[in-house]
Amino acid sequence: MHIQFFSTQPYDKLSFEKHNEQFRYQLSFLEIPLNKKTVNIIADDCAAVCVFVNDKVCAETIAYLAVKGIKLIALRCAGFNNVDIHAAKAAGIHVCRVPAYSPEAVAEHAVAMLLTLNRKTHKAYNRVREQNFALNGLLGFDLHGKTVGVIGTGNIGAAFSKIMLGFGCKVLAFDLIANKDLEALGVTYLPLLEVLQQAQVISLHCPLNEQTHHLINADTLAIMQQGATLINTSRGGLIDTQAVIQALKKGKLAYLGIDVYEQEEKLFFKDLSGDIIADDVIQRLMSFPNVLVTAHQAFFTQEALTQIALTTLGSVQSVLEKHNLTPRAALLV
Repeated sequence: MHIQFFSTQPYDKLSFEKHNEQFRYQLSFLEIPLNKKTVNIIADDCAAVCVFVNDKVCAETIAYLAVKGIKLIALRCAGFNNVDIHAAKAAGIHVCRVPAYSPEAVAEHAVAMLLTLNRKTHKAYNRVREQNFALNGLLGFDLHGKTVGVIGTGNIGAAFSKIMLGFGCKVLAFDLIANKDLEALGVTYLPLLEVLQQAQVISLHCPLNEQTHHLINADTLAIMQQGATLINTSRGGLIDTQAVIQALKKGKLAYLGIDVYEQEEKLFFKDLSGDIIADDVIQRLMSFPNVLVTAHQAFFTQEALTQIALTTLGSVQSVLEKHNLTPRAALLV
């Protein structure tokens, strides 16, 4: 069985080839993204395609996949906002994802961003390397005792909440369904607006869909506390970037940490160090001394890559060979 991969990096190839030894599929890897302009290069003998966060699997692309005889779209990530699920179902193409590869990986990265922004360890590192041992400008605050708002308490949000409880924080959360286990640990569920009003630190861990698109906008920023900290390791579209820039300029946000960006498909996972970046928005963001940007690396741990490969290949086997996916939550269509 032939599986064609899109948007692949060297570490994708190494991980999937290593763990494919037990499955023995034919794997081919392409660096280019999958979209309606590139879909025509799919091999005739291909049974499944494997895509990542910035591939655009729209209805037009799916129609061509159906013509090519593709039976499965395998997402090697948790989010699926970039796939037209309804079009896939209509075309009779299964879609699966990796719902829980390593929640701790993303949660720990969110904490790392929060600590870096607060204690300014990235600036201290550069100073000391230049033999500047002064502490001026490096003042932070105790996380202990602060109120942290967690938007979305799925696997990643739950892991982040537990870490924040360990820091001695008061944790408020918003989700459509409260997690009873988190409540037992001390997490308090409140309506979204109340969480935004009360929290000094807000971390986003919800999926991107029509309801959550630009969840953080001019209106929701206005009700947040003056000098709040915002962390986003979920999806770039949760944030209205222009509104956030205005909030940074006015001091409404004291710190911003983002591992995702709404227009990241043109930038992330590429070495552009020798190029002129035409995206004025990301350039403006990176000009702020209180903004930390990482390039969608929150998932990037050894454990996560292993689980992504095993779950993805196992899903292909279950759907196309056994027709019984385990765990069932991985199957979307």
